[in-house]
Amino acid sequence: MRTRFAIAAALLVLGPLGACSTIKEAVKGPELAPVGYPAALAPLDQKIIAQANAPAPATANSLWRTGARTFFNDQRAGKVGDILTVLININDSAKTTNETTAGRTSTNNLGIPNLLGLESTLGKILPSGFNPASAVSTNAKTTSDGVGAVNRQEQISLTIAAVVSSVLPNGNLVIQGTQEVKMNTEVRQLTIAGIVRPEDISSNNTILHTQIAEARINYGGRGDISRVQKTPALQSIMEKFSPF
Repeated sequence: MRTRFAIAAALLVLGPLGACSTIKEAVKGPELAPVGYPAALAPLDQKIIAQANAPAPATANSLWRTGARTFFNDQRAGKVGDILTVLININDSAKTTNETTAGRTSTNNLGIPNLLGLESTLGKILPSGFNPASAVSTNAKTTSDGVGAVNRQEQISLTIAAVVSSVLPNGNLVIQGTQEVKMNTEVRQLTIAGIVRPEDISSNNTILHTQIAEARINYGGRGDISRVQKTPALQSIMEKFSPF
C-alpha cells in the first residue's frame, strides 16, 4: 500500500516536468523510431500475406508443374511476400573523453554619496558606521568542473529472415522480420526493418545489414533475467527528473 502511494505521489510531483511519452520511455525503455522513406509504407506491425492456392501436382511423365519456378528466373526477393536473409555483423567501438572546467569571480561596490539630502538621515536610521559611499558591496565566486568518458564496444553476429512488406515506386523493397527464441523462461527477440535495393541482394538471396537504408535493428529479451536486470520504474523516473 505504501509503495503504491509513493508511486502515485511521485507521478503527481513529476507530471508537470515532462510529457507522458518521456515518462513512458523511462518506465518501458526507448522505442525504435518508425522506418522512413516514407514511414507509412513500413509499419512495425508485421503484415500477414494471404496464402495463394497451392499449385497443381506434376503430371505423369513431366518434370514441371504449374507455378513452379524455372531455372532461368531470378530467385532473389523482389515482390511483396518474398523472403530474403539478412546477415547482421556489427562490431562497433567508441571511446571519448571530455573535461570541462569553468570559473568566475566578480566584485561589485555601489555607493550613494547623495540621495536627495537624506544621506544624513539614513545614517541615523541604519546601524552605526554607515558610509553612503559604500552602501552596497557584493562578492561572488563560481567554479564548475565536469568530467565525462565513454568506452563502448558492441559485437553482434546474427542471421534473420525478413519478408518484403512493400515495394516503393522506384523499385526499392521495404523489409521487416522478427525472430524469437525461448530458452527456459527467457525469450530473446530480434527484429529488423528497413529499405533495400534489389541490386544489393546477392545471388543466394542474402543482404548485409550495412546495405539496408533506414535500418532499425533491435535485439533484446524479456523474461526473468531481463526483469531482474532492468532498473525499477520508480528509480528510473527519479533519476531522469532529478535536478541534482
